[in-house]
Amino acid sequence: MKKFLKVLLAIVAVLAVAWLVCFLLPKPQNFTLENPMRKTGELPILIAHGGGNREFPDNTLEAFYNAYSVDPRVMMETDVSITKDGVVILSHDVRLDRKTNVTGEIADWNYADLIAQKVDFGYTNETKSQKRVEGSALRKFTTEDGRNVTPMDVPYPEGVQPRDNEVFLATSLEDLIVSFPENRINVEIKQEGETGMRCLEAILALLEKHDAWDRVVLASFHNDIYAEYQRLQKEEGKKLMCSPGLGNAALFYVMQLLNADVFFGESTTVLQLPTEYELEVAGMELKIDLATPGLIDAAHDHNMAVHYWTINDRDEMRMLVELGADGIMSDYPHRLAEVYAEYSK
Repeated sequence: MKKFLKVLLAIVAVLAVAWLVCFLLPKPQNFTLENPMRKTGELPILIAHGGGNREFPDNTLEAFYNAYSVDPRVMMETDVSITKDGVVILSHDVRLDRKTNVTGEIADWNYADLIAQKVDFGYTNETKSQKRVEGSALRKFTTEDGRNVTPMDVPYPEGVQPRDNEVFLATSLEDLIVSFPENRINVEIKQEGETGMRCLEAILALLEKHDAWDRVVLASFHNDIYAEYQRLQKEEGKKLMCSPGLGNAALFYVMQLLNADVFFGESTTVLQLPTEYELEVAGMELKIDLATPGLIDAAHDHNMAVHYWTINDRDEMRMLVELGADGIMSDYPHRLAEVYAEYSK
């Protein structure tokens, strides 16, 4: 028994020393430049999810102008895919079936044809696996109170005219970068494999062309795309900002719980997280709370920002403000701005 206790005490002592070493070691700066994705004031960055896709049609230039009218400093979150003729356009899906009045893979359409045919991105059709349900009727986008909106309903800045009176035209990523030259943008690549890599190359060319390295952060849930982000960010002279998928973010979450985050070596600018994550363990549903001060503090120690999605509940917005989140992403930019206004009274 004495021998067993000695061994046990030795193991505990080793673990205690290892924990102390991890605690005392300096945290690596996972983003080595000044991080523009961290908040600079008391309030988190207001991030418009798809431009605020419960207020105007998802991922349209008009939705982003609406969000801009709420807060000129708004950060824009968008999803992208590349067309057959090499133009990166805004779209949550890699197909056109759900959000437009046509069908098919974006990669099989030319951007020039989308514009020439005035394809309308103002729909929310019934789909299954991104394909239009056979026989289903086209459904125009409606707001929460059941209103149909047109590009004419957008509160545009002075000097900006609607692109079309009725149709929400295809929006290119370059449209977004040029139209909002001061705003931060989160860009998630939806395509994968060779097509996704072609999309990434086109985005990098746009960042170089418009010198937008310090305001555009790239995201993807595809491992091959994220691996390429890592390679590029570690390349000498590259200023690329990126965000990991949930798997790599979960790794950081576990490591900071164990005080082992000193070994987290990903080149990451911002963690984009839900407030909780559901996991099935031994047949039981387990909810993991990701909105914790410990996680946010640990991320800040690594010079990483923490943005939470997709937050539409006012009480949850308030909770994240008080928690110290760097950014809150919402489908309702007006609602989020109203909550922020409570803190400036």
